[in-house]
Amino acid sequence: MKRACVIGSGPNGLAAAIVLAQAGLSVEVFEAQAEPGGAARTLPLTLPGFLHDFGSAVHPLAVGSPFFSSLPLGDYGLEWIHGDAPLAHPLDDGTAVVLERDLGDAERVLGADGKAWRRFMQPMVDHWRQFAEDALAPAVHVPHHPFLMARFGLAGIGSAQTLVRNHFSNPRTRAVFGGLAGHSFLSFDQPLSAAIGLMFGITVHAVGWPVPRGGARAIPHALIGYLGTLGGMVHTSRRIDAQALRELNCLLTLCDVTPRQLMTIAGDRLSPGYRRSVARFEHGPGAFKVDYALSEPVPWRAAECRRAITVHLGGTFEEIAASEQAIAQGRVAERPFVLAAQPSLFDPARAPKGRHVLWAYCHAPNGSAVDMTERIEAQIERFAPGFRDCVLARHVSSPAVLESMDANLVGGDISGGAMNMRQLLFRPTLRSYSTGAPDLYLCSASTPPGGGVHGMCGYHAAKLALQRMK
Repeated sequence: MKRACVIGSGPNGLAAAIVLAQAGLSVEVFEAQAEPGGAARTLPLTLPGFLHDFGSAVHPLAVGSPFFSSLPLGDYGLEWIHGDAPLAHPLDDGTAVVLERDLGDAERVLGADGKAWRRFMQPMVDHWRQFAEDALAPAVHVPHHPFLMARFGLAGIGSAQTLVRNHFSNPRTRAVFGGLAGHSFLSFDQPLSAAIGLMFGITVHAVGWPVPRGGARAIPHALIGYLGTLGGMVHTSRRIDAQALRELNCLLTLCDVTPRQLMTIAGDRLSPGYRRSVARFEHGPGAFKVDYALSEPVPWRAAECRRAITVHLGGTFEEIAASEQAIAQGRVAERPFVLAAQPSLFDPARAPKGRHVLWAYCHAPNGSAVDMTERIEAQIERFAPGFRDCVLARHVSSPAVLESMDANLVGGDISGGAMNMRQLLFRPTLRSYSTGAPDLYLCSASTPPGGGVHGMCGYHAAKLALQRMK
């Protein structure tokens, strides 16, 4: 039987391993850390009995992934838990914008902007599977559903700033779209910042924003369980360098690593031209994350925030835009946009009875050493007075700490590389997954379609590798 190796056991590496095993190859996965999953791990970071997601926490793209959805992952312990609503965005007046899963509620929630909201979202929500197959495909491809993609592309190619200015008049709508666009790590005057906001808005209504019961680790554990039925194996605490790669002597190797790591691992197997191209690859801003063990739920001033697992903290569109502009200019934001998740409201397994966890992070310049803990907590207190009184313990993860726990998070970059226009097309080079070496492919979030827990980078890389083996 032909032998294939996958380096890295994040969702993309495991997706690649499954595709290769489904094709009949003998597959082994090698993970440097003691626990598989990459950034999709759940760890006891604070106090006994409190389970915190190290990286990803809320997973719209995982539950909506065309590849993951094709697998019987529920048979291997993956159970999705939804909040009463996907997303809450509190404001300074003591209210919150709460986006409902049902797109039909848009007019009630967003008033006069509801019709425009539905016009942007409805076609992709109604045809999510078809849309996702194209939206999560390699950047350069012939769309299977060109009219859907054209409609999305016309709206999303520009900036979030332009889309909001031209289509939304209600400050509440503008604010909630700003939170969605904030996931892009882009300044709101940059192209594609609108596309990321639309993509996350579409997932709110198409698939929801759920968490896995028991934590993010349930995703890689389910993938590994399914891989095992195909004969695949995962080896942990096995860091692979150039010498180890030679000794593995695999017919085919797929790497769920960054371009920087690939150049080290591959040694002289990469051409000088490819190395020069990869050297131009840019990493995006970093994340600064704080995990909290709490004595009680977050005391939101707007009680409806407890209906959602995800809460966006940043106030108005203009405030969030200023925060992201600062990051784009290499500065920390005094009032950062904070993304928070409160999974224990709906998954009691995350904390001891009556206790809770909170996951929160903000953006920071890549590799920043500035401690953002106080700024993050000030934003939480702004919308939840008395929050600090609920804190039993906290675990702070600077960009450097994140990278030390997962080498793919270079400088705290959780997206696998900047999501700008150039790197939409050249991610990390025009070849995308191919390295030029016929038996070596890249399958990490540094390839299309980029960051997020969806496995599609690994899926597409493995499909290309198998095609070229024939």
